[in-house]
Amino acid sequence: MNIPIALLGFGNVGRAFAALMARKAGALRRDYNLDITLVGIATKSHGAVIDPDGLDPAAFGEAKALGEPMPTLDFIAQCPAGAFLEGTSTNPFDGQPALDFVRAALRKGAHVVSANKGPVVFAHRELQALAREKGVGFFFESTVMDGAPVLGIAREGLPGAEVRRIRGIFNSTTNLILTLMEAAGMDFDAALAETQRLGLAETDPTLDVDGWDASIKTAILANVMMGSDLRPKDVDRRGIAGITREDVRQAAGKGERIRLICEAVRAEGGAVQARVAPERVPKDSSFGGVMGTTSIVEFETDTLPCLTVIEHDPGPMTTAYGMLADLINLARGRANETAR
Repeated sequence: MNIPIALLGFGNVGRAFAALMARKAGALRRDYNLDITLVGIATKSHGAVIDPDGLDPAAFGEAKALGEPMPTLDFIAQCPAGAFLEGTSTNPFDGQPALDFVRAALRKGAHVVSANKGPVVFAHRELQALAREKGVGFFFESTVMDGAPVLGIAREGLPGAEVRRIRGIFNSTTNLILTLMEAAGMDFDAALAETQRLGLAETDPTLDVDGWDASIKTAILANVMMGSDLRPKDVDRRGIAGITREDVRQAAGKGERIRLICEAVRAEGGAVQARVAPERVPKDSSFGGVMGTTSIVEFETDTLPCLTVIEHDPGPMTTAYGMLADLINLARGRANETAR
């Protein structure tokens, strides 16, 4: 089977995916009878390129000159891809323009694999319904905990189980800041500056330190695994900007660490409530042991008291792997096995 694909966005994750696709080509052919042909790349700033015969992504380097500028919706209409991999930047307020990109690709009858949280958190139900109508798949493993199979658990790993609570640490930037404040004795501003120097925090870190990124991921998990229909604004949110070095020191003195904890729980009556806030957790607990950029999620269900997934030190390659896993699962006919 050959799947022609197109990349929407060609930043760190897009380039990592292209490299991973090339590295895994032999294994994909041997294990899944799958060949992937890159037939298009579209970017916001560096133009777009389409070649039905296939492109060599290594020829485009840092994507400084892909081709002539082309509106992304026009690119989707013209590109002969059977699957579009959406990796543009996330808009935490309405999911646009990526939401329109995903809609257009699905309406065209193409699979969509998204690393973009915006379309999922604002239109999960709509997009899944559209995918079913068109007989294609909409998968988005990389939106929460990068390449860890968190959403795959919802789709295939917990048949018949009712998820009652989700609890996790989902934002690598804030967890690294809190780790530095404890381990290196830094105040918040110094820890943030160091995280930015390492390239792990944006120049404007608002989405991370104010809890928006964590709220989006919490809402995605609640919507996909618990059947809710939350938006980021529905999550009771408090970030870490107010945490002081003294707060961290006091917690450490009592054998605790401060972590930005994300939680969704089904309340009496069936409604799902979600929150993101700093909490003090025991150092010897599963959450207290999560340091640096590592992430964790715990699921409580009516059949499994506690199921834990931990992802250590994610990066662009782990995000790219989540996208590749989605693509493989689509090729294996999993398109209709959508999350609950």
